[in-house]
Amino acid sequence: MTQLKFFDFKSASLSEKAALMGRAGSSPFSSLGHSVGVRFSQELSSCRVRFVYVSESSGSGVLTKASYSSSSNGTYMSKRAISSVDKEKIAAENYFYQINGTSVSSSSLFSRNVKALDACDDEYGGVVVDPDRLPVNPDAFASMLRFSLSHWKMKGKKGIWLKLPLERSELVPVAVKEGFQYHHAERGYVMLTYWIPEGPCMLPTNATHQVGVGGFVINDKNEVLVVQEKFYAPSFADLWKIPTGFILESEEIYSGAVREVKEETGVDTEFVEVIAFRHAHNLAFDKSDLFFVCMLKPLSAQIKVDDLEIQAAKWMPLVEFVAQPLIQEDGMFKKIIDICIARLGKHYCGLLPHQVVSKFDGRPSCLYYNVIDAQDVNCRGN
Repeated sequence: MTQLKFFDFKSASLSEKAALMGRAGSSPFSSLGHSVGVRFSQELSSCRVRFVYVSESSGSGVLTKASYSSSSNGTYMSKRAISSVDKEKIAAENYFYQINGTSVSSSSLFSRNVKALDACDDEYGGVVVDPDRLPVNPDAFASMLRFSLSHWKMKGKKGIWLKLPLERSELVPVAVKEGFQYHHAERGYVMLTYWIPEGPCMLPTNATHQVGVGGFVINDKNEVLVVQEKFYAPSFADLWKIPTGFILESEEIYSGAVREVKEETGVDTEFVEVIAFRHAHNLAFDKSDLFFVCMLKPLSAQIKVDDLEIQAAKWMPLVEFVAQPLIQEDGMFKKIIDICIARLGKHYCGLLPHQVVSKFDGRPSCLYYNVIDAQDVNCRGN
């Protein structure tokens, strides 16, 4: 058990002062010296006694200074710690300890050096923690995370992004305990965030939309490629519909439509245009939904059904397809079919993808638009 005694240096005798200074090498401060020279100075005050600890290492350029003082409520407080070595990552933590009747170790009572988590700054004044260089021990992670948050607050940082891989899931409750919140999760990781400034969090929310595509494929016989799904609501039992599905990550709308038709029916197609799109809200997982209807030209005719998702597929005369009760009774589907028929009659023009590059991010992307040309009987974009 370590017992700390404070002396009033104004009233202490010279022998008491000398004895105290002589014991410096064996005092709790000595554990912080790490075999370097240590000296103490006493700053006298009428209201309290203040100890200043200075550690120097000749030739290494290291200078660490820590100040401690006792207050009237029996609390021992670390006031300040400054280091010239890697100031961005290493400094002393501030701790508060109740001295009276409390057993504390010298390593926890006095300032100790803690390294900040490896991270990089983002372009919005925030920080992105390196998920590949996280400490192995959860306790070490907790200590470094607490210090890092204090460090980033002092530097005026804003949003903190903490990506924890699946194999480091034991760190999730540690981060949540420190105030981090869930942002989103994928199969291999969970992303957590921490907003430092006061006021509302300005970090972008998780993805709000899912994107689906539907392929309207019609051949020279005026037949539409349709499917019946294996899994459906009872009210849709007799419905023949166009192939639909979700696009994949980093997949274009036009290539996603071609892929979905191929996967469900085995038919090869060529993208023509985006005919229309629907925007709906509060669907799967309370997310919004963007559904793009694409007109496709068939390049093959033989059907090979995907047994995992599709019950049946066939080429259906357009007239029969439109006459289905579920199509006629549904305002949205009926309107989609009307638009597709208008496109076949060249009374309507859809949207074509155009590769463009923006100076804002320097990345290529697809801009969907159409420039009507009176000489272009196929109503293709220029």
